Amino acid sequence: MKNLLQNIKQCTICKAHLPLGPRPVVSAHPNSKIVIIGQAPGTKVHASGIPWDDASGKQLRKWLNVSYEDFYDETKFAIIPMGFCYPGKGKSGDLPPRPECAPQWHKPLFDAFKNVELVLLIGMYAQNYYLGKHAKKTLTETVKNHQEYLPKYLPLPHPSPRNRFWLTKNPWFEVEVLPELQKRVNNILK
Repeated sequence: MKNLLQNIKQCTICKAHLPLGPRPVVSAHPNSKIVIIGQAPGTKVHASGIPWDDASGKQLRKWLNVSYEDFYDETKFAIIPMGFCYPGKGKSGDLPPRPECAPQWHKPLFDAFKNVELVLLIGMYAQNYYLGKHAKKTLTETVKNHQEYLPKYLPLPHPSPRNRFWLTKNPWFEVEVLPELQKRVNNILK
């Protein structure tokens, strides 16, 4: 896996489309137990090179009920975005993840894992890619029906502070989904 990660970090497949240039951000180990598949790094993560090194990451760690140290322990969590580099700014936030990354790198990464027990699908891009025709029409419906995808996948909304409105509008998420998420994560990491 070491060579694979080096190849990913040197990737320039979509260089022409990246306003800040390529800087693939990924974290994985053959023994990772939980895989977090998010969207793509934002500008802060692009600058630091550390996945989820922003307000969204702080919220995600809170949702998972894990420490900073556990979150960045690659034998516990692999962090694989749909797009490995910052895709640029759009009209209402960052652009979608570049479509080249997941087909190029996800399968080789999953082939290298030996102990994955849970895959967290954060956001619509990850959910549509991995759940395919089993994803519901909306992210809300997919997350609401999270039990259908267990034990392999657990779909989540993006933990961005910009999603406060969604969280307020969907109080069932904190009541139904977060306890399930925390229980599963805790059992896997024991």
